Amino acid sequence: MNVLIRRTDPRFADLPLPQYASAGAAGMDLCAAVDEPIVVPPHGIVVVPTALALALPPGYEAQVRSRSGLAAHHGLFCLNGPGTIDSDYRGEIKVIIANFGNVPFTIERGMRIAQLVIARYERVQWEEVADLPPTARGDGGLGSTGG
Repeated sequence: MNVLIRRTDPRFADLPLPQYASAGAAGMDLCAAVDEPIVVPPHGIVVVPTALALALPPGYEAQVRSRSGLAAHHGLFCLNGPGTIDSDYRGEIKVIIANFGNVPFTIERGMRIAQLVIARYERVQWEEVADLPPTARGDGGLGSTGG
C-alpha cells in the first residue's frame, strides 16, 4: 500500500522517513525533528515534533506507540497510546512523551522516539436494543475471569 507523506519543515529533510527496522516489524520508527535537545524531566511530559504529515486512505489510521527500549530502559512512554492519526488529518505528527523515570531524559535531533503502525479499522452504525445476546461471561468484568 502506498501512503502519501510530506515533510512539513525543510530543515529536517535529512531525517529518515518512517521505516521498518526488520522484515517482520509492524511499526516504523519516528524520529524527533528538533533543533535543540529537549529534556524530559522526571514525571514530565513533552510534545515532540516529527516534521511529517500523512494522507492515509479512508478506513486506515496511523497508531503512534511507545518504543520498547525507551520504555524498558528509561521509563519513557507515549501518552494517549496508541495515539490515533485519522485518515482526514493532514497536520504534523507530534508525539506526546512522558517520563515515568526518576532521572531527566534528553531527546536529540533524529532520535527514534516512537513507532508508527498503520492499521485498518471499521466504521460502525449503532443499533440500539433492549437486551444484548447472552454469553457465558455475561456482564462480569474487572477481574471476573480470574485475573
